[in-house]
Amino acid sequence: MDFRSDNTGGASPEIIAALAREAGRHDSAYGADAVSVRLQKTFADFFEREVAVFPVATGTAANALSLAALAPGYGAIYAHAQAHIAQDEANAPEFFTGGAKLVAVPGTHGRLDCDPLRRRIATATPHGVHNAQPAAVSISQTTELGTVYTPDAVAAVAEVAHSAGLGLHMDGARLANALVALDCAPADITWRAGVDILSFGATKNGALGAEAIVVFDPKRATALPFLRKRAGHLLSKQRFAAAQFEAYLDGDLWRRNAGHANAMARRLAEGLKTVRGASLPHPVEANALFPLLPDKVQVALRDAGFLFGPWGEAGSGMVRLIASFDSEPADVDRFIALSRKAGGTQ
Repeated sequence: MDFRSDNTGGASPEIIAALAREAGRHDSAYGADAVSVRLQKTFADFFEREVAVFPVATGTAANALSLAALAPGYGAIYAHAQAHIAQDEANAPEFFTGGAKLVAVPGTHGRLDCDPLRRRIATATPHGVHNAQPAAVSISQTTELGTVYTPDAVAAVAEVAHSAGLGLHMDGARLANALVALDCAPADITWRAGVDILSFGATKNGALGAEAIVVFDPKRATALPFLRKRAGHLLSKQRFAAAQFEAYLDGDLWRRNAGHANAMARRLAEGLKTVRGASLPHPVEANALFPLLPDKVQVALRDAGFLFGPWGEAGSGMVRLIASFDSEPADVDRFIALSRKAGGTQ
């Protein structure tokens, strides 16, 4: 009955089994172990090309270090105003880049719009050396409002970034949910569409704790081994992170987990459309939804033990509901039934 976040969920049995297999043996440290060595091929197969992979402990580290590889301390990084790097990372990108400035760009339903992005880049340096220099663009897949970028939408942002000489970073904390929603190949919304560096997340989709930086442009990878070490994210027993990724990617686990989470979100959305006074101001495209719920409905749900958080401006009535790989259909149906009982139907 917990819809606060997909971070509050458990871990897939397949992930736990992979960790258990590693727990009883010794191997080399700092990424020289057999599983970490195999990981490069695992990711290469997943993305259909050679990549450089750097496991880290958290998504914030993946984002901040990726951006540090793209932007100098005097640079400007363009992102949606509600992006995770702008709202939820305690200035980690600014810290690890050595002072790069985050520049907010507007966009509909959490997606960055290309026209204002192009204008802000083009007008960024009227005073030359006195201004932050455009260095990178960052987009989130899925967005902070649960929407997705199609391959064409990613390519459009990449065209704006690359035409100005900027690198493109993607925060892929929920990449699997976007892939299932779009029913496309991982390459289609990453390197084929112009992404240079990806923060690849698995923790939200059933891993115990596994995040990685995936670099598609080899020139961008040169500094990352040193940036990662300096930041304290070179894992001594990296094989335990690598084993999680291997279990996550070597079969269909990532797809099954994300497919279930997305299906539960759609089930919630369809049910809430029948509740009087409820509305969905943003499209429900992956595993998150942001309904406006009457106060009496929210009170009834919380009294029944459901967990979820407020969102948006205070008093707006908006809440955030995120479905997980282990969300129970019965909990979804009870949430809908209680909402109808408290608010009536329409």
